[in-house]
Amino acid sequence: MNSSTTLKALVLNQRDGRTVADLMNLTDADLPAEAVLVAVDYSSLNYKDGLAVTGKGKIVRRFPLVPGIDLAGTVLESASPAYRPGDRVVLTGWGVGESYWGGYAQRARVKPEWLTPLPPGMDSRRAMVIGTAGFTAMLAVIALEQAGVGPALEKPVLVTGASGGVGSVAVALLAQLGYRVAALTGRPENEAFLHEMGAQQVLGRDQMDQSCRPLEAQRWSGVIDTVGGRILARALAETDYGGAVAACGLAGGVDLPTTVMPFILRGVRLLGVDSVQCPQEPRRAAWARLARDLPAAALERATQVVPLAEVPRLAEAILAGQVRGRVVVDPNA
Repeated sequence: MNSSTTLKALVLNQRDGRTVADLMNLTDADLPAEAVLVAVDYSSLNYKDGLAVTGKGKIVRRFPLVPGIDLAGTVLESASPAYRPGDRVVLTGWGVGESYWGGYAQRARVKPEWLTPLPPGMDSRRAMVIGTAGFTAMLAVIALEQAGVGPALEKPVLVTGASGGVGSVAVALLAQLGYRVAALTGRPENEAFLHEMGAQQVLGRDQMDQSCRPLEAQRWSGVIDTVGGRILARALAETDYGGAVAACGLAGGVDLPTTVMPFILRGVRLLGVDSVQCPQEPRRAAWARLARDLPAAALERATQVVPLAEVPRLAEAILAGQVRGRVVVDPNA
């Protein structure tokens, strides 16, 4: 490919100590010198992208940088035997969009070990409807399954931050798999949306975002927590004997004001879920599960597709809790 071929990209720079996002025309010669060149069909907007693009979180490690922590597309060139031109791939994590140039561009050069083949039956758009958020949700569901939290248990599974990307996909996945799902949200206007995604019960955030005793009444067979802080502490205190809590987010803070009581008196397990450095074998397994288990129709109704120019505005909105469901970014629009 001619190195002078132009490509559109959103580029972050720092000016006067502020992070500034500029829509720019680059060439392939501007891209990092990695082994695989991918034509980016779609990326998506995640909470971490919001922090990066606005500069409100210490996400970006160097400037200039193309943000976007995930992408899906087609291999154009490859110096690696692992991939050939024409291969359809997805990329999430590995510091892309943080330390390395990411998906908010029409093309990306990446390391082959960062890529995962798209599973059969999944195209690039659907992969980014799922994106990092959906991949994280699937890892959390698998963590609960491996801990013995199944759909036959009497009490429901709680999903916190249920209106967001990870939470909404987790609700849809759990409902599809036969779980009874309770959804916690700080946005009461999304109650109908969460019922549509499969939640049987919708709770207001104020019901759990408060101090609690070391142990509370046992309400949940398991929990997928995207929030952290006092909500995670209460979720642990309310989890059933032998249950498990999969923690995968910090939208409500990094502190955890809890005690050892849920762990040593009820055998509750706190399971950490990391989607960034997740090895390839569980990655491929999770994407295969997503292709099989995630109902397409429900998620599509909760998805908007936007061009690169809309990303800075929506980055502010996602941090303000004003984005429902999933935002897919089309760099070619």
